[in-house]
Amino acid sequence: MFDFFQRNKRITQIILALIFLPFALFGVEQYFSSIGGGEYVAKVGGYKITQQEFTEALRDEQEKMRRQMGDKFNPIILEDPETRAAVLDNLIKQHLLLARAARAGLTANDTQLKKVISEYSAFQENGKFSRARYETLLSNQGLSPLTFEAKLRQDMVLAQLSGAFESEFLPQTVADRLIRITEQQREVMQYVISPDQYVLQVKVGEDTAKRFYEGHRSELQTPEQVRAEYLVLSADSLSSQIKVSAEESKKYYDEHPTQFQSRQASHILIAVPPNASAESKAQARSKAELLYKQVLQNPVDFAQLAKNNSQDPGSAARGGDLGFISRGAMVKPFEDAVFQMKEGEIAGPVETQFGYHIIKLDAIKQMGFEESRNQIERELKQQQAVKKFNELAENFGNMVYEQADSLKPAAQAFKLTIQQSPWMTRDSKEVALLSNDKLLHALFSDDALKNKRNTEAIEVAPNTLVAAHVLEHKAASVKSFEEVKADINRHLLLEQASELAKKEGASKLEILQQGKDVNIVWSAPGMVTRERALAGLGPAGQRAVFQADTSKLPAYAGVEDAQGGYVLFKIASVQEADRIDEAERKNLTEQLRQLVAQEKFSAYLASLKQQTEVQINQDKLEKKER
Repeated sequence: MFDFFQRNKRITQIILALIFLPFALFGVEQYFSSIGGGEYVAKVGGYKITQQEFTEALRDEQEKMRRQMGDKFNPIILEDPETRAAVLDNLIKQHLLLARAARAGLTANDTQLKKVISEYSAFQENGKFSRARYETLLSNQGLSPLTFEAKLRQDMVLAQLSGAFESEFLPQTVADRLIRITEQQREVMQYVISPDQYVLQVKVGEDTAKRFYEGHRSELQTPEQVRAEYLVLSADSLSSQIKVSAEESKKYYDEHPTQFQSRQASHILIAVPPNASAESKAQARSKAELLYKQVLQNPVDFAQLAKNNSQDPGSAARGGDLGFISRGAMVKPFEDAVFQMKEGEIAGPVETQFGYHIIKLDAIKQMGFEESRNQIERELKQQQAVKKFNELAENFGNMVYEQADSLKPAAQAFKLTIQQSPWMTRDSKEVALLSNDKLLHALFSDDALKNKRNTEAIEVAPNTLVAAHVLEHKAASVKSFEEVKADINRHLLLEQASELAKKEGASKLEILQQGKDVNIVWSAPGMVTRERALAGLGPAGQRAVFQADTSKLPAYAGVEDAQGGYVLFKIASVQEADRIDEAERKNLTEQLRQLVAQEKFSAYLASLKQQTEVQINQDKLEKKER
């Protein structure tokens, strides 16, 4: 069962974030019953999911999303009811499966656990498991070995359960038919009937425009707006207030020597495509491990082995030489390995998104202190600014809340400049710092509008708090008929012209399908497949072309387009796939097998849910963590 576990690299996922199994969501509203009291968020059979467990799951999800989204991550997303429900849903499914695994007697003993951990390359040095490296990597992620191993053991048990669905057999004929359908090509010509051709044929009366106005008043209003002043407390703004001495810089330089190095490295890459099957990944890793052993036996042959075997076209011809590498230049697993190696050392296989690497460290170049000084000062300022921000954040939040009539006291106390916004609606995006959903909601609340109070200090980005105060408010108002008359007339003209265009298109299609001719000029022909469309064809057009009966050619199809017109298609010829590539057949069969297995596993999860009483404490689910 560990083959399934290792092929899917679940260990990596746990190290990065102790995330839960990514099963399709049921949605918590589908569970059997809700509860209002109690000290737990949900109850799965006899197991209680505590507030602490749910909070930890939310934090894990936050860290995962922060890594994936970078600067685009907004913490407000975790206050979204659907996101919180999804996190709880994953917890519930996890405990449903763990309960089933326990009843089935599935376990992961110490020997199995040790084997999986010791074989993972991130925990190895010179091809062997390193306890120090293991503890360091876990510590960097805020994990203790005890916590990590408990989570890993749990995950191994779940992998055994899900692995039972992996051996689904599919006939070769199924894959062959899908390949032929996918690769079939149709020669298509188009003719577009645009609403613009019929605008001169329609008229809009004054009464028609007025009736439209009266029936759509809510859509013709100017939205509610506010203009606000605001304060920003951020690590970036605080860094300008910080001075770094030469002594501090020199001390940092002496304590972090590898941070100011560039390292010359060579590598042999055994590439793994993003959509590679588990079998392909295993084969690539085996090949990389074999090459690693060869290189360790004869290090002088590294360059020749790279020329003969590396699948990195940019460096293979140079014997794998990548030149000098600075921090931040390579993907993290590769960089981490390079900057932990000693000169002349060979490491591997190191897994990255590109495949498996065998790495040789050729040389180390140390930057001098003066050369590094500006970089060090920036780093120290940022570190101290983050520390200062964390020290000030609570006081800042308290002051804008307690002295809510104005932002001036907080501006003076924290040496910040009060800034002013333009007019904003509830979904304004003009000012990046003010486009945060939670902040906009606060600005349009009764507390801000009627009571004239500051908003609370809201985290709009990492290490960035914003508090705002409404200066002016404009209620939503309906525009007069004269203001929107021209727009209404234009809309109604196009609407009527669109109806004429669609009617004309449907009529022409009917004539063509009867085998009769119509006086139109078709576009130049182009070949399309179900995966490759012509420019302007669009998803609806592509579906229409491949739904058309091509037993008799030419065949015809038509669809209404997004611009309100109609597009006719002439299918002149059909070309079937002349042969089926064996590698493609194998890859598609594997994808289908996994899809069927996933569907069966989802059905199995659904059956567990029906057999187990699950209760949701809605109050605890909706409670926001402070």
